[in-house]
Amino acid sequence: MAKASVAVKAGQVVCVQLRPTEQARSFLPENIPLQVVHEDDHLIVINKPAGLVVHPGAGNWSGTLLNGLLHHCPASVHLPRAGIVHRLDKDTSGLMVVAKTREVMDALVRLIASRQVSRLYVALAERPWSQGKELQVNQPMGRDPLNRLRMAVLPEGKPGAKPARTTFKVLASQDGLNLVACKLDTGRTHQIRVHLSWAGHPILADQLYGGRAGWGMNRQALHATRLSFTHPVTGQALSFHAPPPADMSETMASSGLAYNTGSIDDSDFPLGNQPARSGAAT
Repeated sequence: MAKASVAVKAGQVVCVQLRPTEQARSFLPENIPLQVVHEDDHLIVINKPAGLVVHPGAGNWSGTLLNGLLHHCPASVHLPRAGIVHRLDKDTSGLMVVAKTREVMDALVRLIASRQVSRLYVALAERPWSQGKELQVNQPMGRDPLNRLRMAVLPEGKPGAKPARTTFKVLASQDGLNLVACKLDTGRTHQIRVHLSWAGHPILADQLYGGRAGWGMNRQALHATRLSFTHPVTGQALSFHAPPPADMSETMASSGLAYNTGSIDDSDFPLGNQPARSGAAT
């Protein structure tokens, strides 16, 4: 049949060939190298490189972390999202924990929801720091009503606004560039990026939220450097550290920012019981 609009007549035979869409082929194993930091029978901790998408989605139906996990752990095909319990943005690097069984997946989700998983990041933030050495931002977030590709700080009570709190500590500053340790107290999409931009210090090269490319960085300078939690099965206290990758390390060196990021832990954040900042950004 030449055209889809041609009417079918009685007695005609029609052959229909079904072709799977890219989306239908997205949940397939792919041999994608994974940087495994820790693995046991119950879970795996991965150091995700910048540029690797976590879940298949529009424009990225293959070549994702999920595809790599299905190859690395074939049994994860039976788990929702192949055992992924939290995510990092495509251009954010660093540590992620992934479950290998449904029981551990459910347990990790509960630990994250109850804030018993510590996630520490380092970021390179722009502009001379004006907030004091330690800062806690407690600002609700939701989808930006003017740009659906962005998240934004929203007034409390506005439809779609969800509580979001991030604690920041400046580790070093030089020539308008700041090495900032960031601790997530909640886990909203783009939370660190939005809260730093709201505070007047967008992340270097994070052009979606006002950052400018420079110092050799072509992606947002954000890295999940430490991940700590209690093993859901063994009860062992686990803590993992991944130093910033080459692009961030080289930028830190060339800008004169010197700090041992391996020394960062929860003791660097004494603000947890102090009032969070919720006023207007300066």
